[in-house]
Amino acid sequence: MAVKILSVDDELDLELLLTQYFRRKIRKGEYEFHFAHNGLEALTMLLKEKDFDIILSDINMPEMDGLSLLTKINEMQRPSMKCIMVSAYGDMGNIRQAMNNGAFDFATKPIDLDDLSVTIEKAIEQINFIKSMQQEHMQLESIKSDLAVASEIQQAILPRIFPPFPENAQQIDIAASMNAAKDVGGDFYDFFRIDDDHISFVIADVSGKGVPAAIFMAVSRTLIRATGIRGVTPSECITYSNDLLVEESVNCMFVTVFYGIYNIRTGEVTYTNAGHNPPYVVKADGSIHRLPITKNVLVGFVEDFQYTEDTVQLEHGDTLLLYTDGVTEAINVNCEEYGTERLKAVLARHAQSNCQEMIDAVKADVKAFAGEEEQSDDITLLAIKRL
Repeated sequence: MAVKILSVDDELDLELLLTQYFRRKIRKGEYEFHFAHNGLEALTMLLKEKDFDIILSDINMPEMDGLSLLTKINEMQRPSMKCIMVSAYGDMGNIRQAMNNGAFDFATKPIDLDDLSVTIEKAIEQINFIKSMQQEHMQLESIKSDLAVASEIQQAILPRIFPPFPENAQQIDIAASMNAAKDVGGDFYDFFRIDDDHISFVIADVSGKGVPAAIFMAVSRTLIRATGIRGVTPSECITYSNDLLVEESVNCMFVTVFYGIYNIRTGEVTYTNAGHNPPYVVKADGSIHRLPITKNVLVGFVEDFQYTEDTVQLEHGDTLLLYTDGVTEAINVNCEEYGTERLKAVLARHAQSNCQEMIDAVKADVKAFAGEEEQSDDITLLAIKRL
């Protein structure tokens, strides 16, 4: 597009001079000149057409002088529009005032058109740079808005109503929480009913962070839920999900998964741990034991892998606490990790608490430990208690 230049001068000869000197650029469509004969006329044109790039203005003019026009232009707050002021060689006081008031550059009369051409080219470079920055800023604002919506959508697809199964409120307590390190995260949790006696639950952590992890998270959650809700065993669910995710994985993304089926009537949990942090069983008396590490690999990593499953028995008052490594790997200002010992200490102190209170206690302790250090990873917790 042509650079739009508004020349403001009460000397009519300047119009002919500029159009003659810049005739080649005008013919090529590089420059487009417009003319006003005083500041008031120029201001009217600027208010009507908002796409002028350069204002070439004399300082001494009738009705509204160049300094007053410059003040009005500043009030318009158009950073990409540049003003080049023109005055007599001896009028350095006004020229200095114009520069102090934000003029891009100046020229003295009689105008050296070769020098003016260089000044205009310098102004165009600045204008193009500012417009580029404005465009990038608009794109960043658009991305920021999209991420805010994506964050709301991501939170909306996770269960948020607790207790989730009011008809079993006397038998089971469930709570969960996910706090993303960025606008969107790669952690997720889920739980859903299979039949009257069985509830499935899952916690997972996708490799990486940000938008790619969030997309892979949504795909993984949907796939595991759609498979698990059919009532297949945990090992069958994860084996099937793994085969599909291996085919769809981009940039070698994978996800650690702990998927379990809880028997409401007996308290038995059948589970498959696919490379996830082993959960803790918090006994009613405050004792804690960690589930054993399994040999299952990460989901989406190895094709045709046959996952195995194990069982754990929850007694009345026992709580199964699942978490992602954003908890234990949280760091403080001294680059120290929160670790498993601090987590176990909090769990022991809240063995009698309900699931929500236990999760809130862990989150508060991690936050207090990290202090002013920025959260570096998603923090997700899921707790199930047999009542």
